[in-house]
Amino acid sequence: MESPRFTTVGIVGAGAMGRGIAQLAAQAGSRVRLFDAQADAVATAQASVGALWDKLAAKGKFTADAVAAFKSRLLPASSLNALADCDLVIEAVIERLDVKKSLHAQLESVVASDALIASNTSSLSVTAIAAALKHPERFAGYHFFNPAPLMKVVEVVAGLKTAPAACEALAQYARQFGHTPVRTGDTPGFIVNHAGRGYSTEALRIVGEGIADFATVDRILTAQVGFRLGPFALFDLTALDVSQPAMEAIFRQYYDEPRYRPSVIAAQRLAGGVLGKKVGAGFYDYVDGVAQVPPDPPVPHVDTLPPVWVSARATRRDELLALLRTLGANIEVGLARSANALQVVAPLGTDVTTSALAEELDPARTIGIDLLVPDAATKRRVLATNPATAPAMRDAAHALFARDGKPVSVIHDSGGFVTQRVVATIVNIAADMCQQRICSPQDLDTAVHLGLGYPLGPLAMGDHYGAASILKILTHLQAGYGDPRYRPSPWLRRRAALGLSLTHPEG
Repeated sequence: MESPRFTTVGIVGAGAMGRGIAQLAAQAGSRVRLFDAQADAVATAQASVGALWDKLAAKGKFTADAVAAFKSRLLPASSLNALADCDLVIEAVIERLDVKKSLHAQLESVVASDALIASNTSSLSVTAIAAALKHPERFAGYHFFNPAPLMKVVEVVAGLKTAPAACEALAQYARQFGHTPVRTGDTPGFIVNHAGRGYSTEALRIVGEGIADFATVDRILTAQVGFRLGPFALFDLTALDVSQPAMEAIFRQYYDEPRYRPSVIAAQRLAGGVLGKKVGAGFYDYVDGVAQVPPDPPVPHVDTLPPVWVSARATRRDELLALLRTLGANIEVGLARSANALQVVAPLGTDVTTSALAEELDPARTIGIDLLVPDAATKRRVLATNPATAPAMRDAAHALFARDGKPVSVIHDSGGFVTQRVVATIVNIAADMCQQRICSPQDLDTAVHLGLGYPLGPLAMGDHYGAASILKILTHLQAGYGDPRYRPSPWLRRRAALGLSLTHPEG
């Protein structure tokens, strides 16, 4: 095995994160000194990690000799002074700036002058933590995700005065864990928690506008885009007492930047103790830990389907016409439309009402379909009514597009549909992070893909659906809402105008 980058590593904090990092360090070959202000916490952590190693050995992941060696390297520390011989100390204590600043000042007086000190902070400024240090150049953020042994990404965060060599050493050490290091500047939320704002906040806005309910939004985003969990199932898993303060913190730290604006929906539920799965009630109710998700509305029974006319401006019009032929629709062609035809639009960014009025269509017979994602690549079709859509036309469209058995969601008039709005917001926030030079495009995509489990990194997602399409959606949303939260990033504008990949490094 390669010699560890750090021979002796101190871990301060024996909670879930501290013990996970200690496990990784011992497995990498380092001698680990584990300290906690609660003396019994260290013994508990040692026993827990030891039991985990035994289970892994029983499954054939490690040999008995390897586990014995791991255990021999995980040692208790009775005080901070016992960390004096460490060449790296990683702090993993409560997320309070005053506590961390005081602790790191103590650590600086204990360890050798060439030792590195790092914080596993997930939300506090690395620069602020290091402000009282005499040698802030040897201090950096080292943000692991819970559970640290399984989440394979580590954010290496450079404070204002952190030396590049310190970050390089921490990145090298992360690779020895079998993890992927990503480098980031010291900005609110770093990479993952910053880039993840779009998924949750835009979903809350969509529900807040009455476009769709929680379950429908979750169904659409998992089936159309491939997210592992819908935003509301994810809120329930992480719990609102964690998620809502994080949303508020990033919003405030960015001086109330509209892109990160939290929602009163989540704030009210937090105040009412409706936190999620851990309390049995969140955006879903839970019985024996299982979410009680309301079923899809049934497909309406329609005796006779009307003929269908498709807008000449429809996104993926040829694909839409081919789909309708497959579904057995009676398609009308040309500019003329019969008096009872179902009129189908497929806009990007604009709502069904705007499309109907712009094309001088009868709103009562007009319905929209979301084709940002090609129909062949999605597991669910999404239709949108406008306020004047006749119920008979809504039901006819639902019945027609469900003819082949693919699930259909019918939502209320929206600016850009659920998928369009959420995907465009995710991509735009990521593009703005690149504009700010927070991290490289490659590290951004890697961090979000590994840290949040997105099917693609945000920038790769933008390339997949087309930067020009994303820009079009954002431009229409900004015009339709008059809201700066949809302001397209200049970085995205330039890339789209030049036809450049969002993931391609700048020259």
